Amino acid sequence: MQTSDGFPLAVQTSGRPGAPVLLLLAGQANSHAWWTDLRPAFEDRFRVVTFDYRGTGGSRGPVGEWSTLGFAEDAAQVLRAFGDLPAYVYGTSMGGRVAQHLAARHPSLVRRLVLACTSPGGPHAVERPADVRRRLADPSGRPQALRELFYTDAWTGESHLFGDPTMTVEESRAHLRASNGHDAWDALPHIQAPTLVLHGTDDLMVPSANAPLLTHHIPGAVQHLHESGRHGFFDEFAADITPLIEDFLTA
Repeated sequence: MQTSDGFPLAVQTSGRPGAPVLLLLAGQANSHAWWTDLRPAFEDRFRVVTFDYRGTGGSRGPVGEWSTLGFAEDAAQVLRAFGDLPAYVYGTSMGGRVAQHLAARHPSLVRRLVLACTSPGGPHAVERPADVRRRLADPSGRPQALRELFYTDAWTGESHLFGDPTMTVEESRAHLRASNGHDAWDALPHIQAPTLVLHGTDDLMVPSANAPLLTHHIPGAVQHLHESGRHGFFDEFAADITPLIEDFLTA
C-alpha cells in the first residue's frame, strides 16, 4: 500500500480471515521478519497484520527525518486499510514507542494495547548505561553485544531480532534518530485502551525501570515483569509470555 505522502509500505497478513485484527509492531531497524517465530501463535485467534517500517524490508524510498510519531501515522493508515476496527496492538521495543503514539492519537483504532520492553522516551525515561551504548557502537563487537543484551546465557536458538541486514547505513541512522527522538510522556495519559506493560527484569538495552513509568502514566495500565528476562524476553520466554498476552487481549 501507499501512505498519504506516497511512500510504499509492504504489508503482510496471516491468520484467520474475518477474525479480529492484531497489529504487531517490530523493534528499531527491523522489518516484519522480527515476528517470524512469534506470529504463528496468534494466528488461530487473530488476523495478524504486520508492515515493514520505512527503510526496512519491502518498504523502501527516500530517507527522511523519520520519527516514531510518523511511524505511528503509517500504522494508523495500515489499520484503516484493513477495517474491522478497533484492532488489538502489540508493540515491542521501538514498536512499543510507535504503539504509544498510535493509541494516544488514534484511540478509536486501538481496542487493547500491549507494550513490551519499551519506554516513554524523553527526559523522563531511564536510558541504557554508557557501557551498553559503547558496546553497541562498536561494529566488531556489536553482534556479540546484541546476543548478550537480548538473551540469557541459557538461550541456544537463532534470532530474528538483530536487525534488517538489507538496510543501508543512512536508513539505519534514520531509525536510530527516530527511536532516540521519541518522547510520548505527555501523550500517555490520553491512551484509552486497556494496556498491559511487559518487561524483562534484566533488560539493559531498555532498562526495566521504564515499565513502572509507563504503567503509572497510562490510565488503568497493568504491569508484568518477567524474572531474568533481557531485551528479547518475549522471544526467549515466549512459552510463558505469549499465553499471557493472549489472555489479556481476549479478556
